[in-house]
Amino acid sequence: MGILTQKRKDKVRFYSKNAVQRFLVPNAFYRAQLNDKLKPAADYDPQIIEDRVNHYNKINHPFELTSKAVCLGDISPSKRSAYYYDLRSVLRYFPAAVQFDYEFGDVRVIKDEPALVKSRPIAADNQNNVLLRLNQVRHFVSIQDNTPFRDKKELLVWRGAGWQQTRRDFLKEYWNHPLCDVGQVNPPCDIVPKEHVKSKMTIAEQLKYKFILSLEGTDVATNLKWIAQSNSLCFMRKPRMESWFMEERLIGGKHYVELQDDYADIGEKIEYYGKHSEEAEEIIQNFKNYYQMFTDPLLEQIVSLRVVDKYLKQCGQLV
Repeated sequence: MGILTQKRKDKVRFYSKNAVQRFLVPNAFYRAQLNDKLKPAADYDPQIIEDRVNHYNKINHPFELTSKAVCLGDISPSKRSAYYYDLRSVLRYFPAAVQFDYEFGDVRVIKDEPALVKSRPIAADNQNNVLLRLNQVRHFVSIQDNTPFRDKKELLVWRGAGWQQTRRDFLKEYWNHPLCDVGQVNPPCDIVPKEHVKSKMTIAEQLKYKFILSLEGTDVATNLKWIAQSNSLCFMRKPRMESWFMEERLIGGKHYVELQDDYADIGEKIEYYGKHSEEAEEIIQNFKNYYQMFTDPLLEQIVSLRVVDKYLKQCGQLV
């Protein structure tokens, strides 16, 4: 089964399941299960859970909600439904009257007050952006890559939208680089030269290449999570944004090949890792091991519930 076909099936399954649950299963059913959902935490290393919870939710002092705070029942699923269903999958276990501040979509700035979000800048003072695993149907796509690294094309590949300035700057310099097959898939316009536009490539087609570039967009790079499951080597700059994937904790040279901010070393590093397959394969395996942290549904649910539990306790709604 092709990756694209599987991705579509996953989306259909995600929306169908959540729609059925929303209409047929009352939230009171889930609220009665909260303690049972948290009990399996005893089967995991408590330090791992605490570490992740405190990374996603760095708020360690009481705070007050803003005037815009809402209850889960106040949010319509008609817009940003993927975000809504992911948020609901956690909040439905808590009392219906609890309120919270939130923002759906790509959050690029540090919030003035604590809020539940998908992303945040990597910075020392980013604690107001409390991270949840939102829009996971797009960001956590499961793939299978059966082609060994050494059997792939010795080129760097990237496809994506090129509206953001950082992506446009990259393409301006490297769209025609002999070691790169990179291009944007949105149509040309005043800010998008036609030579930068190339045909779309499926994930399966990109997996034929040894090196895959990960470029941050409006917030985090969407392709980073499926690259982490592949037998290809991830190339990227040091991340500026992070999400549930904890991009801040990725280490250049261990999980990915870290590029200079201006990408000036891209050709040099393609050539180097093309000649040093063992080093490349070690980095690839390290990145795969890192991704495994996010593949246990039970653990992911426990951490998510604990993140919200901490949020609600700090704003005085739970004891």
